[in-house]
Amino acid sequence: MGLLIFSAFVFLNNTNLLAVQKVGAPVLLAHRGIAQRFDTRDLKNDTCTASRMLPPTHDFLENTIASMRASLEAGADIVEIDVHPTTDGAFAVFHDWTVDCRTEGHGVTREHTMEALKKLDIGYGYTADGGRSFPFRGKGVGLVPSLEEVLTDFPDKRFLINIKSNDPREGQLLAQALETLPAERRARLMVYGGNAPIAALRDALPNIRTMSRETLKACLLSYIGYGWTGVVPGACRNTIVYVPINVAPWLWGWPDRFLCRTESAGSGVFVIGPYHGGDFSSGIDTPDDLARLLAGYSGGIMTNDIETIAEATRQSKRR
Repeated sequence: MGLLIFSAFVFLNNTNLLAVQKVGAPVLLAHRGIAQRFDTRDLKNDTCTASRMLPPTHDFLENTIASMRASLEAGADIVEIDVHPTTDGAFAVFHDWTVDCRTEGHGVTREHTMEALKKLDIGYGYTADGGRSFPFRGKGVGLVPSLEEVLTDFPDKRFLINIKSNDPREGQLLAQALETLPAERRARLMVYGGNAPIAALRDALPNIRTMSRETLKACLLSYIGYGWTGVVPGACRNTIVYVPINVAPWLWGWPDRFLCRTESAGSGVFVIGPYHGGDFSSGIDTPDDLARLLAGYSGGIMTNDIETIAEATRQSKRR
């Protein structure tokens, strides 16, 4: 009898049959904005993705103002950007640890001034044919924006800021930059990155949603362990929760109860591509990926192809 009562409690506490389904379209997070796609096979941390670009279908380069604007116009609710501190106290919006891959310059990105980065051609290294042609060479001069420029150009838009290091000082510097913003502007920003800088930023600005590999692992494992109780673990509060699509079925009350619980805990949930022990950059990038989500899903979706997923989402809504 005790086992039956316990089983009934777990079922009733987690079934979506009794849950209130959130109404609305999914929240779309454009990873790197609209960017040039590349061959993702056998990627390593130091792989130069510009040298393995796929044949381009548009003229946008990642982490540029034009790319961000196009992403928002295509249907993105949030745009993910990458930042590095510069030697003159700014934050440059640029993906790579060094400038050697995408530009004609050399050296670690954070060892440049913002002025020097703006002189580089960020389209210099892109090639889809092994170096026989460079379709964006000469077109990317001056396109590295500062974080301040991004937030000024898009004052009411939402951004996910990626800290590209594991240096706690970078979290402190970013916190100093963000704390000068009005509270309502900070509320539209989220930050993720290395464990150390995220911990430092969270200490300084506890109200900003943040995520690191450490906090995400703690959240998901804790929730799988005792989320059946309805209790949201501390690690899942006021944070960003990336949910690999192959992990989602293991989450108690997925999707509606889980979304309601995490939202009430101040967190944002984004489904990403399947996780197999690598990084968390694979997204929901094709209509087939999108079809794996339950009908009526209204949580967040992270994608590397905002144009395709936004259009597929609109078509699904029409049906």
